[in-house]
Amino acid sequence: MTRTVHHWIGGKTVEGTSGIYGPVTDPATGAVTTRVAFASAEEVDAAVTTARDAFATWGLSSLSTRTAVLFRYRALLDGHRDEIAALITAEHGKVHSDALGEVARGLEIVELACGITTQLRGELSTQVSGGVDVSSIRQPVGVVAGITPFNFPAMVPMWMFPLAIACGNTFVLKPSEKDPSAAVLLAELAAAAGLPDGVLNVVHGDRTAVEALLTHPDVAAVSFVGSTPIARHIHATASAHGKRVQALGGAKNHMLVLPDADVDAAADAAVSAAYGSAGERCMAISAVVAVGAIGDDLVARIKDRAERITIGPGTDPASEMGPLITAAHRAKVAAYVTGAAAQGAEVVLDGTGLTVEGHEDGHWIGISLLDRVATDSDAYRDEIFGPVLCVLRVDTYEEGVALMNASPYGNGTAIFTRDGGAARRFQLEIQAGMVGVNVPIPVPVGYHSFGGWKDSLFGDHHIYGTDGVRFYTRGKVITTRWPDPADAPSGVDLGFPRNH
Repeated sequence: MTRTVHHWIGGKTVEGTSGIYGPVTDPATGAVTTRVAFASAEEVDAAVTTARDAFATWGLSSLSTRTAVLFRYRALLDGHRDEIAALITAEHGKVHSDALGEVARGLEIVELACGITTQLRGELSTQVSGGVDVSSIRQPVGVVAGITPFNFPAMVPMWMFPLAIACGNTFVLKPSEKDPSAAVLLAELAAAAGLPDGVLNVVHGDRTAVEALLTHPDVAAVSFVGSTPIARHIHATASAHGKRVQALGGAKNHMLVLPDADVDAAADAAVSAAYGSAGERCMAISAVVAVGAIGDDLVARIKDRAERITIGPGTDPASEMGPLITAAHRAKVAAYVTGAAAQGAEVVLDGTGLTVEGHEDGHWIGISLLDRVATDSDAYRDEIFGPVLCVLRVDTYEEGVALMNASPYGNGTAIFTRDGGAARRFQLEIQAGMVGVNVPIPVPVGYHSFGGWKDSLFGDHHIYGTDGVRFYTRGKVITTRWPDPADAPSGVDLGFPRNH
């Protein structure tokens, strides 16, 4: 092991004291390159206490103070894009260009946070009653915990802490233990931008660290992105301990292709959205629903494009798709493909036998394409989170929408068609939080909010955008009366107050 990733607490590196470490591998080689310190409950408490103490000052700081730090932070992030992306590639495995795209999308939320002054404007109603004014303001909630997944080790944390900090909160981040280095660099750059010590802290670990954050009395809110079973647990546990929670879960994103669609555009979109980042995206298209006779042509064109994708190390500029995050995850994904035929699917492409010369021990899996997949099969029901695309066949638009709405997930979805009326109908009838019309991955821009429906979201708030600001603040209404000195005393009145 060449290095150890430590915690970041109170504006400095803090070595772990639990004595427990987790391995971090290079997915392209399978070699353990790093170890990461796992926090004990006591170490989590130290981070939360540091954040609580910092909140006493940061929560009362002026908006101009906060935005000045955020503008400097944005500039530093911009200047370190390649360094952040290189860490992502080294520990996650995605190709460098994809990692750069992740950083760019995270920067959108930092830019949104830089404009927090307009997001936190209050309201004032004058003379609501004789001599009475009413104002509404929003204030920070306190210490916020963020628990983030391995697939976007920079972007998802940046979906959370910049906006939370801009609102006046302090933050404790628990990134994935599989690729922790990017999160630490984000915190180091925040300190270099002038963020006061203790406002942003990073602790690493496994379930011990997570449970400590969910139950800590000084944590006011929890933001989470990950799988549905864990999202459900996060929501139930943190809510039971009096915290507000936004927990974004898993997905089985569908793409409906109507007979009038541009088949080449639909095939391009399906391949890009299904196999980008080796399918390890919560917004990946994992199920294409082909309506009518377009199915055969669409599958043939998807197959043709998929076979030409270059798979290799993320550091190789020629690579279009990298490895999966771990050997265990690679084995899990492969099992869905090897078992697909027995459950009725036609295996058009089987990528389970792929090896990459010179990197034989990497976590490689090729592209798989399954046609005529049954809705009761494992490959359709489960979130595979790998480069496996399922194609389902239906006869009509109505049948396709009914199939999609029957899914327990409701994260993102798309329709490909030239028919504006059908597209408008789809966006109203489909049960999902994010909809694309001829757009395969409808991730909202930063000033709109990201989130799904059904088992893809637990809690009332989506992440970032307007919902993010509301989640990281709470409202307060102030009723003020300044009587005129010439007014006669009003006397005692035990009746319920009425405006007049």
